Amino acid sequence: MSSGVEFVKDGHVARVTLDNPKALNAIDPRMDDALFAAWTEVNDDPDVWVAILSATAGKAFCAGADVSGGTDRDGRMALGGGLTGVGGPQLTLRKPLIAAVHGYVIGGGFELAMCADVIVAADDSQFFIPEVRAGIIGEAGIMHRAIRQLPHHVALAMVLTGDRLPAAKAEQYGLVNEVVPVAELAAAADRWAAKITASSPLAVQAAKDAVLRGLGGSLESALSTRYEPIEAYAGTKDQLEGVAAFAEKRKPVWTGR
Repeated sequence: MSSGVEFVKDGHVARVTLDNPKALNAIDPRMDDALFAAWTEVNDDPDVWVAILSATAGKAFCAGADVSGGTDRDGRMALGGGLTGVGGPQLTLRKPLIAAVHGYVIGGGFELAMCADVIVAADDSQFFIPEVRAGIIGEAGIMHRAIRQLPHHVALAMVLTGDRLPAAKAEQYGLVNEVVPVAELAAAADRWAAKITASSPLAVQAAKDAVLRGLGGSLESALSTRYEPIEAYAGTKDQLEGVAAFAEKRKPVWTGR
């Protein structure tokens, strides 16, 4: 029986694909378990330097949680394998994550996309938060993320009205990094992955950790905090390779060690 999630390691890139098109790629409990396993493997495998999250072609990237079959084994809605923190403990993905979205990016699917570090959107993408139109309100994770990643009034208007945000506007507001034709979505995500893997994976991971942890407090606090992954990077093979490559005026060869 299919898990509804495809997971493939392609060189230094982990490809995670939502594959539940009949339900608009909504995430059911078995998919949630498969996503948790995928994120755990991405974190644990030193040869994985970046992950790409996409979905099977169709009308939607993801329609959020699939509640047609009920809730998960703990009685909660499944959503994102821990990335969103909805329905259970939040899982921190240490490696960079690229979301390649298309079509409807709805509710919890929108929230899952916002968990990525880079978002590439097909030009048919539409982002929306439909909860209030359906007369429901959940754990509100999507709202807290939207108000942090979009201009204040844009986010509140989406939350209060359920109006859709088309891809072009999402790019204008800085929600997505790039908008491309549908046929070019996979190639665009691969280009971003290539940009990221051109740098030292350990340095990239340390930078991501510092940036996101520093957001939790003031600038003064962020500047005075010691970040363990940055300190641990000193003396690694990659750090020494970077110094040597600069001195020798050549491209560095990273190992992630």
